[in-house]
Amino acid sequence: MFSVEVRDRIMIAHSLPDPFFGPAQHMHGATFVVDVAFYRDELTAQNVVVDIGAALDVLNKTLKPLAYQNLDALPQFKGKLTTTEFLCKYVFDALHKAAREGALGADGKGLSKIRVTLSETDLARATYEGPVG
Repeated sequence: MFSVEVRDRIMIAHSLPDPFFGPAQHMHGATFVVDVAFYRDELTAQNVVVDIGAALDVLNKTLKPLAYQNLDALPQFKGKLTTTEFLCKYVFDALHKAAREGALGADGKGLSKIRVTLSETDLARATYEGPVG
């Protein structure tokens, strides 16, 4: 299986209001490095997995509405614990939809899977991956 990976970053604020999260229950900031891997069983006629420029553009457009925002105040996250794992799935869902709708070009429709990794620090990260199709 072939893959292409792109990266971006995002700064957000949020709280995780559950005793499970200790001090993270309170408002705090996070800067996530976001890595997305696109997978394909066979290369396209142009010998690529997906157009890297299109992948970078779609990732940037997915993250931009969240940048420098307090996630607690955004309607799509009302009542949600916006953990790193949860945000991985949120980004995956947006990229999956973009691939199905052609935002990654014709190449995006032949992807096998997408993996999204959000790194909180160089010591901790979370991942969500799933099939495309």
